[in-house]
Amino acid sequence: MAELLTINLPDVGDFDEIEIIEVLIVPSDEIEAEDSILVLESDKATMEIPSPYTGKVKSVMVRVGDRIAEGAEIAKIEVTAKSGGEQAVEVDKPEPPEASQEEATETPVADAPEVEVSVPVTPESVPGKARKPHPGKPAGDALDHSGNIIHASPSIRRYARELGVNLEQVIGTGAKGRIQKQDVKAFIKASMSGSSATTGTGIPVSAMPEIDFSKFGEIEPVPLNRIQKISGAHLHRSWVSVPHVTQFDEADITGLEAFRKSLAKEAEKKGVRLTALVFMMKAIVTALKAFPNFNASLEASGERLILKKYFHIGVAVDTPNGLVVPVIRDVDQKGLYDLAAELASAAERAREGKLSPTDMQGGCFTISSLGGIGGTQFTPIVNAPEVAILGIARAKMQPVYQADGSFQASLILPLALSYDHRVIDGAQGARFTSYLSQVITDIRRVLL
Repeated sequence: MAELLTINLPDVGDFDEIEIIEVLIVPSDEIEAEDSILVLESDKATMEIPSPYTGKVKSVMVRVGDRIAEGAEIAKIEVTAKSGGEQAVEVDKPEPPEASQEEATETPVADAPEVEVSVPVTPESVPGKARKPHPGKPAGDALDHSGNIIHASPSIRRYARELGVNLEQVIGTGAKGRIQKQDVKAFIKASMSGSSATTGTGIPVSAMPEIDFSKFGEIEPVPLNRIQKISGAHLHRSWVSVPHVTQFDEADITGLEAFRKSLAKEAEKKGVRLTALVFMMKAIVTALKAFPNFNASLEASGERLILKKYFHIGVAVDTPNGLVVPVIRDVDQKGLYDLAAELASAAERAREGKLSPTDMQGGCFTISSLGGIGGTQFTPIVNAPEVAILGIARAKMQPVYQADGSFQASLILPLALSYDHRVIDGAQGARFTSYLSQVITDIRRVLL
């Protein structure tokens, strides 16, 4: 006959109270004896609390962030089998390894570092990374950092922790997104092959600490919009997985600007506005043809470089909801006026939120221009899987030394080229910006 028993916190050592950093069970979970039900964290180690019983969890009386002492009620369980008597079993307490005699002699006591027990590096095992309770959720629910419930059994959680896998990054294929053992294995396989859905490297990234800022003054929580969430995740993945290098240069656009202004009336008759960005797109295509490695993507396996024979240029557009990057296709096959019209149309649709996913796919190279806003230089993040991005700041008049010893006022455009160092080395980066600068300075070079 089933019996309802209470699981109490056993003796966990010389602690008045110890913090709960993870609750591994929720009501209705079926658990086995010795399945982990809590993870506690002391100053020097984390420890798992096992269940002394096999049965069905009826209620959970603790939450993440609670500090509990020996004898505290953890959960009530409908027992179908016991292991070890009525009282909860005592947990084996991890002990720090002893220092060698030589280390004990040479290291001053005051400066001796604290020794920590080795545990898998996940957000749950790093001090200060514990998840906070989520209002309106049952006690014991495990939540990811977006406030969504992570559906996984205690045995799967234990399996993931043993392998150092953060379940927040695993996609469950079971009913209602429940994470199964094969899902954890698939995540590990993807990480090992360099195709992890998070960083592409398999490198664990610690979560940011959750801070109650209201303790310091008045606050106003503002949720991120959809574009910010999507672009934020993409930029984070690019920053972590791509080894960035940024090459700075300048281009004299005095002649280009004069030529652009001379075409203003003709462009107006065609119903378009000819901006300097259109000339930059044509100049970049010329540079990409001269340096094919910049018009490429690294295969996910890292074994091959995919050289592209087409020239689709992405252009970052500032919208009320954040930056988006529509892609202008076949730039090499279009004239200045056609590009100007297409760019204006894409920018308008971007600001109105009418871009489709295909409008932002297939880019070879991206331009991010902040010239209309200001600034002198910046370091753009590579828009992976592309291997390079050009940042353009505000042009300004500067005195330029001439061969006859005089100075001439010229309009100088700052350039910042960020690139993937796995594909492009520093010498190639410098050659690319130098060549691009020459093309921009004398735009007639696009005809060569």
